[in-house]
Amino acid sequence: MGFDINLETERGEILSTISDPKNLLHRLLERAFDEEPLLVELDWYGDTIFNRLQIPRFLSMWQAVARQARTEEDEALVNGVKELAVRCGGGVHLYLKFVGD
Repeated sequence: MGFDINLETERGEILSTISDPKNLLHRLLERAFDEEPLLVELDWYGDTIFNRLQIPRFLSMWQAVARQARTEEDEALVNGVKELAVRCGGGVHLYLKFVGD
C-alpha cells in the first residue's frame, strides 16, 4: 500500500485526501532521487509533514517527481498532491501530511 496524502488543520482534521493504493509514488519518487535527493526524506513507513513555510521548497522538489510521470494515472496523482500543497501554502495552520504504511 502506498501513501495517503492529507491536507490537515492544526487539529488533525482532514480537509482533503489523496490515496495511492497502487503505490505509484514509490516508483516516481525513486526515479526523482537523483535529481532531487531531499525527496528521500519522505518516510515510507511513518508520517512526513510540511507546513506553509516549507511548501515553496516542496513544490520546487515536486517538479522532479512530475517529470517522472509517464501515464495519465501518474499525472493525476502528482497533480493532485501539487494541488493540496498549493492549498496548504495559501493558508494558515494547514499541513500537508504524507501518511506512510
